[in-house]
Amino acid sequence: MDRKLEYHCNSVTVPLLVDYDQEGQTLLANEANELKPEGHVSKLASTSFCKTCFNGLNALLGVGILSIPYALSSGGWISLILLLMIASSALYTGLLIQRCMAMDSTIRSYPDIGNRAFGAKGRALVSILMHAELYLVATGFLILEGDNLSYLFPKAGFELGGYSIDARRSFVIMVGLIILPTVWLNNMGVLSYVSASGVAASLVLLCSVLWIGEFDGIGFHGKGSFVHWNGIPTAVSLYAFCYCAHPVFPTLYTSMRDQKQFSKVLVVCFFLSTLIYGLMAISGCLMFGSEVLSQITLNLPSDKISSKIVIYATLITPIAKYALIVTPTVDAIENRLLAGSKKKASSLLIRTCLVLSSVIVALVLPIFGYLMSFVGAFLSVTGSIILPCLCFLKISGICRRCDFQVLIIGGIMCMGFAAMIIGTYTSLLEIISHFVSGD
Repeated sequence: MDRKLEYHCNSVTVPLLVDYDQEGQTLLANEANELKPEGHVSKLASTSFCKTCFNGLNALLGVGILSIPYALSSGGWISLILLLMIASSALYTGLLIQRCMAMDSTIRSYPDIGNRAFGAKGRALVSILMHAELYLVATGFLILEGDNLSYLFPKAGFELGGYSIDARRSFVIMVGLIILPTVWLNNMGVLSYVSASGVAASLVLLCSVLWIGEFDGIGFHGKGSFVHWNGIPTAVSLYAFCYCAHPVFPTLYTSMRDQKQFSKVLVVCFFLSTLIYGLMAISGCLMFGSEVLSQITLNLPSDKISSKIVIYATLITPIAKYALIVTPTVDAIENRLLAGSKKKASSLLIRTCLVLSSVIVALVLPIFGYLMSFVGAFLSVTGSIILPCLCFLKISGICRRCDFQVLIIGGIMCMGFAAMIIGTYTSLLEIISHFVSGD
C-alpha cells in the first residue's frame, strides 16, 4: 500500500464512498498534505455534506442491529433509557474528537489524537485497542455467517478424514474461503465501494422484520419484562457496541469539504442510527418477547420468503465489510514485519494467516452475542467513551479548572468506567459459563 495511506491504516475503516480527483487517487492520499483550520473549504478534501452523512451512518450501522433486540430483552424496557444515554454520550465524545482535531491541524487519525495527548504510549494504547476490536468484529462476522447459513441449511455438514463437521462450522470455513480473495486486494478504493451496501442492507433488514411482524403471522404481541437487573450489563455492552465508530471520525472529518459542518454530520448520523436501532429493538421485543435470540434472524420462520430476504441481507454486510475491517490491522502488521518492502508473497501469506486465525477463533468461540457483548463492554466503551474524554481533557488543558463542561465529561467517564468494568466481568462470566455448561 502506498505510503501516503499510512495515516489511515490505524482507522477502524475509511469513508465508504469518497470522491476521486483527476489523477484517480482517493482523498486518503491527499490527506498527507497540510490540513487547514476548521471551517476552511479545502480544495483537497472534497467530500460533500450528504456523502459524509452516508459514510458516518454506514460506519455506525453494523451487525449490532441484529443483537439489539436481544439487548433490549436482556435489560427490559427500561434499558431503552440506557440506549439513549449511550447514544448521547457517544455523540458528545464524537464532538470532542472533532474539537481535538480543530486544536491541532497535524492530527489525521485516532492514534494521532492519542499521541498528541499522551505521547507514544497513548498512540500504542489506542492502536492496540483499535486493532483488537477490529479483529474481534471480523471474527464476529464469521460467527454470524455460520449461524445464519446453518439456520437456512441445517444439513450442510460434511466429513473430513473421518471427522464430522456440522453445518455451522462448515459454513464458517466456506465463508472464510470466500472472503479470503477480498482480503488479498490491496486497493482501498475498491474495498470502499464493495462495502457501500451496508446502509441499504440495514434498511432492508429493518423493513423486512417489520413486514414479517405485520403480515407473516407473527404479530407484535411479545410483552418482555419492564426491567431485568441481571441483564442490564449485557444490554449496556451491546448498546455500546452499536456506537463504536469513533476511530473513523477523524478520517471523515479530514475528507470533508466544509469541516465546519462536521458537527451537523454527527448529529444527523447519530439521530438516524439511534432511530433505526430503536425501531429494530422495539419491533424484535414485541415480536418475540423474552424468547428473542442473540441474532433476531434466528427467530424468524425459515420457510418464509421475507425471512430469507432478511437473512440474505444480513449475509451481505459481513462478506462485503470483512476485508475493509481487517485492512488497517493487516497493514499495521505488514509495516512492522516487512519494514515497508511489501513483497507480494509475504503480504499474501500475512493476509491468509490473519483470515485463517479468525476462522479458528470463530470455530472455537461460536457465541456471537457473548463475544459482541465483550467487545462492546471492554473495547467499544474504552475507545468510544473513555479515551475521547481523556484525550480532550489532556489536549485542551481544561482539566485544570472546574466548570460545567468538565463536570459533564467527568460524568460520562464515570459512566463509561462503570459500564466497562461491570460489562466486561459479566460477559466473561457468560463466556466461561457457556463452555462449562457445554451448551
